Amino acid sequence: MLPRIMVAPNGARRTKADHPNLPITITELVSDAIACYQAGAQAIHAHVRDKSGRHTLEIGLYRELIQEMAIAVPDMLVQLTTESAGKYNPSSQRKILTKLDADSVSVAIREFLADDELDSASRAYHQALEQGINVQHILYDRNDIDLLERMVAAKIIPSTRLQLLLVIGSYYVCPAKLEDLDPLLSYVENVIPSSDLAICAFGIQETQILSHTLKYGHKIRVGFENNLHNIDGQIAVDNAARITEVLHYAAKLKDHQNKST
Repeated sequence: MLPRIMVAPNGARRTKADHPNLPITITELVSDAIACYQAGAQAIHAHVRDKSGRHTLEIGLYRELIQEMAIAVPDMLVQLTTESAGKYNPSSQRKILTKLDADSVSVAIREFLADDELDSASRAYHQALEQGINVQHILYDRNDIDLLERMVAAKIIPSTRLQLLLVIGSYYVCPAKLEDLDPLLSYVENVIPSSDLAICAFGIQETQILSHTLKYGHKIRVGFENNLHNIDGQIAVDNAARITEVLHYAAKLKDHQNKST
């Protein structure tokens, strides 16, 4: 099962120019993870960077991160990413998936199946399942939701332990809005019922969207990968502060709900 709260502290694109406390190195990621765990996150969605600070899927760096996390914060799940970021093709992503030796990996279905090599994708998905790797399928819109439903029906993607991340909004182009949440939630719940579902949201309304997501009983992914701002528009101090704010507003929503019933 997915943890209730996963932090996404850096992503593939942002740099120290975006925020001085954005964790880039493995040492910074581990330090940030400790603070986020203390703030309430049970997992970290981690991107590693090369010596120039650029996105990489280098397996040696991933293994180093997993080892350091096991020492510093052993109870925190480490989820690795296969994100292409314009650098890795589907074949490379599929090869990496089964070599990561990780408990949890995220896969954007539109990237993983972009070359229509369904037999290759099916082997990678099923091998990951056999290895005990939990794959969280990243879905950006209704087309992705429909694609996942078709791939599960065709048994290309295993239906066992089906974990989803529904992404609302996008980098720079289309910030998420609270009114986007309910229609997308209803759609994914109808098309792919009984899945283990989490939400993340790009932009300044992240706090509102994720607070409501928790109220509905789903899981969340929060952090600087998606948003740097608090609800008042101010830049957050760090990722732990983003977790604290979301939990604060989720508690207020729950309290209001209890008083209304």
